[in-house]
Amino acid sequence: MTEYTATIGLEVHAQVRTVSKMFDGCDATYAGATPNSHVSVVSLGLPGALPVVNQRAIEWAARTGLAINCHVNPHSVFSRKHYPYPDLPKGYQITQYDQPLCSDGWVEIRTEAGAIRRIGIERLHIEEDTGRLVHADDKTHSLIDYNRSGVPLMEIVSRPDIETPEEARLYFQKLRQILLWIGVNSGNLEEGALRCDANVSVRPRGQQEYGTKIEIKNMNSFRAVEQAVAYEIKRQIGVLDSGGSLQQETRGWNDARGITESQRSKEFAHDYRYFPEPDIPPLVLSAHWIAERAAELPELPDTRRARFERAYNLSLQDADQLTAERAVAEYYEGAVAAAASVGASAKEVANWVLNELFRLLKETGEGAERLNERMPLANLTALLDLVQRGSINRTVAKEVFAESFASGADPATIVADKGLTQISDGDALGAMVRVVLADEKNAKAIAEYRGGKSSALMFLLGQVMRASRGQANAQTVREILERELV
Repeated sequence: MTEYTATIGLEVHAQVRTVSKMFDGCDATYAGATPNSHVSVVSLGLPGALPVVNQRAIEWAARTGLAINCHVNPHSVFSRKHYPYPDLPKGYQITQYDQPLCSDGWVEIRTEAGAIRRIGIERLHIEEDTGRLVHADDKTHSLIDYNRSGVPLMEIVSRPDIETPEEARLYFQKLRQILLWIGVNSGNLEEGALRCDANVSVRPRGQQEYGTKIEIKNMNSFRAVEQAVAYEIKRQIGVLDSGGSLQQETRGWNDARGITESQRSKEFAHDYRYFPEPDIPPLVLSAHWIAERAAELPELPDTRRARFERAYNLSLQDADQLTAERAVAEYYEGAVAAAASVGASAKEVANWVLNELFRLLKETGEGAERLNERMPLANLTALLDLVQRGSINRTVAKEVFAESFASGADPATIVADKGLTQISDGDALGAMVRVVLADEKNAKAIAEYRGGKSSALMFLLGQVMRASRGQANAQTVREILERELV
């Protein structure tokens, strides 16, 4: 049986988070608005309306290009891309074609097997978004909402370096992480602020010439990207193995059925009749202007992850989780600085953030933007101080953490009000231990320990901790048990 190699490229469309649209001053924040309420003569393409370039959109697109290791071109040109479709009011889209804003970039992904793969980026260009079609359930008609028409949109085109469905998902996730990190995109796939198309082809292993390229649209989640690409690879191989041939086309992903479906034959560049936009002069960017955009970039996630591993002695997995979102990384680094004043290590802080704080955020359905509100650094530091000083043990600390998270109360106040201070007094703990050892229900464990089964001691320790409502100093209890059981 013939073995095949898959070649995958992604086209990621990311709206730029500007206040106004790409070529006029119309409000671009249209989410939840009444249909066709955020429109203007420019976004509706009315005769005589002239476009004016949104400077902030260009700045943020250039910043994005630099974040994904692209070269920002000092000279780029807007073009008209013609195609007749109802969501395009002018009959053409203002975009960039042969002279894009940014080119020749890359990002790195790490597969689940641990392999590092560099995915090339051919170009990043800026354009205007289209309107939105709303199809009736009975398929008798469609409605058009032009609120989205004219919103600034970046198209990031990868090179055909992606080889597996997993890599396609990881690449899309990495781009979203970077876009969110530098603040240029909301990352919202469901609302269409971030969208992705995939180009997929297969060829017999060893063949140099690429196979027939087929585009997949309508994927609105990372899972959908991975599943759609996997399905399409399998479908194409099936066609070729059965003696059939593939035609270049555009297919849509049907998430409910888990298949791709043919939509139309694939257009070629000449079908769009590209030519330079006569109403917008070429963009000319100075070296100083480009350097200013580079200076605006924060420390990027991969760099910060590597620094966290090195500076804070974290594992790759922990550093990965702590740099998945910029808000988490900023919170963690602030917590490390604050906790140092009470003698808590960076690793200790990471454990509390990754385990307790993340767990509680997940239970409440809240995101990283609520970190400082839910557990202010002052409260986290106060909790760590109580643990470091031995005022409470870790079992009680988790209870206090959850209470502080829920109420916002100071951990020291919670401990005082509930009488949760750790019991370290030897006489008091000795009395508790003797009560536990005198209980007939524990006779079997006592006999097992004295017979050489050391793990039975942990059972008895647990009984003392239960009797003390978790407040006993576990190390002291263990030492007393060992003395009493001689």
